[in-house]
Amino acid sequence: MRIIESVKYKTELREIAFYIRKDKKNASIAFVKELKNSINKLINFPYKNRKSIYFGSDDIRDMTFKGYTIIYEIFENKIEILSIFNQNKPNE
Repeated sequence: MRIIESVKYKTELREIAFYIRKDKKNASIAFVKELKNSINKLINFPYKNRKSIYFGSDDIRDMTFKGYTIIYEIFENKIEILSIFNQNKPNE
């Protein structure tokens, strides 16, 4: 199984990392590194997170990480990371 990051997710993550970087460069780097480590663990247990509250499919899940929601979809041979956003903001 492999992990694919959507263009939307990459753009959103870049914006979050730049926002964090304004205050602390090292915190931004650590955030991205820790997030990628958490996402890579999905390969072994893709269904460990709750079914998405934003979609009606069992194969779309919501992972929470340091106040952010990461939405991903599980396929037979891949996991696609769809979006990341602050939990306090509505999904656009």
